[in-house]
Amino acid sequence: MDALHLYNTLSGKKEKFEAIKPPFVGLYVCGPTVYSNVHLGNCRTFISFDLINRYLRYLGYQVRYVRNITDAGHLENDAEVGEDKISKKARLESLEPMQIVQTYSIDFRDKMEVFNTLPPDIEPTATGHIVEQIDIIKDIMDKGLAYEINGSVYFDVLKYSETDNYGILSGRKIDELLSGSRALDGQDEKKNAVDFALWKKASPSHIMRWNSPWGEGFPGWHLECSVMSTKYLGESFDIHGGGMDLKFPHHECEIAQNKAANGTHAVKYWLHGNMLTFEGTKMSKSLGNSILPNELFSGDHKLLNKGFDPMVVRFFMLQAHYRSTLDFSNEALEASEKGFQRLMAAFETLHSLDVSDTSDIDSDYYKSLFEGAMNDDFNSPILISHMFDLVKAINSVADGRMTINQATKDGLTELMQHFVVDILGLTPSKQGDGAALIDGLMDVIIDVRNRSRLNKDWATSDAIRDQLKDLNIVVKDGKDGAKWEAQ
Repeated sequence: MDALHLYNTLSGKKEKFEAIKPPFVGLYVCGPTVYSNVHLGNCRTFISFDLINRYLRYLGYQVRYVRNITDAGHLENDAEVGEDKISKKARLESLEPMQIVQTYSIDFRDKMEVFNTLPPDIEPTATGHIVEQIDIIKDIMDKGLAYEINGSVYFDVLKYSETDNYGILSGRKIDELLSGSRALDGQDEKKNAVDFALWKKASPSHIMRWNSPWGEGFPGWHLECSVMSTKYLGESFDIHGGGMDLKFPHHECEIAQNKAANGTHAVKYWLHGNMLTFEGTKMSKSLGNSILPNELFSGDHKLLNKGFDPMVVRFFMLQAHYRSTLDFSNEALEASEKGFQRLMAAFETLHSLDVSDTSDIDSDYYKSLFEGAMNDDFNSPILISHMFDLVKAINSVADGRMTINQATKDGLTELMQHFVVDILGLTPSKQGDGAALIDGLMDVIIDVRNRSRLNKDWATSDAIRDQLKDLNIVVKDGKDGAKWEAQ
């Protein structure tokens, strides 16, 4: 597959990627609602789109990556009733809402840095774009596709559907939505149950509120993404991403708002990442199987046998395709830990390989395989499988069973730098001191073993080797001394 192809949720098939205004690419991803610590499902989504962002840049595109912060307007049940999630948390903790926003925005950015995701080029907030949201509501109302009742403004889905397809992304049908809807407290004022809020009147107890032509209130959750994506990427842009759970109603409503306001659906390619499970069951606080990133790093959770380095977790997530469900388990994480160590060890070994006049390895062959995998809808698990084929070849050269010349070594070094570090975003360790300590201790142990061999103390030498093997650490003896590798 020579050109990049991606799966477009809008068409339901893989399509050749063609930027609207090459070499520029506009990428918008729905960010977190900052009322609690970011959870692993969110992290997986942002790691997936970090991979996509990185690969687009590798291909030479000039990406403008926009990822928002939802700091207002997201109701607790994701519908039209209840309390704003941030206001509710502020009330429970006796804090100002912006204290909640600041606390969990910092937590989110910290976790994204720990997972080595590139920061977005623009990170707008809902509260920073209230004026623009009010303006687009006015525009939609002027076109007869929204109405005001008792200080709230709703999008008229049935009116919109007279000329456009509400359900174009999710495949939902208006008749089915209407028949499946039931009256909810606070929804009786709407013309139809399928209509969604563009602006909500603030109740007397609601903390976050702004003045508007319709009275004090706050914007609907769906509106912010339509406003901020088109403000920074234009009325038509290339890629909109997010979790599968946002496809309906959030992204469906975005499309309707965009078409109503600007006359275009705005987005050319819709990409959606899939969810996380734990041992086959959806992660949920109520089930007790929800694990926060810090708990995963430390191992401080009843379901975990140990903690895992952030880079191991990132590697684990990238071993599944972004559109596939990813199942967490101790066994899977431990297997990924060994795989990650093997990959990074081979990357280090590559730098120290002795070169010959001939080469049994072709760097162009592996480059073709690597790019082919990523060009097929960013297929990171296939990419990683090709990488492990290369790992075997590198280790064969190190063991003297294959040869490599300088040009191939240079080509593979550059290739691994691009795909391991620049695209997969993997580094030797994100916990730093612990990994450095292990490396230092192993250097001491190997030095002791080398001295034992020089002194012909075979009993000590063999004992060290055998005890390390019990710890899944293999010692390989070569002409330049012993080297170790975690299995």
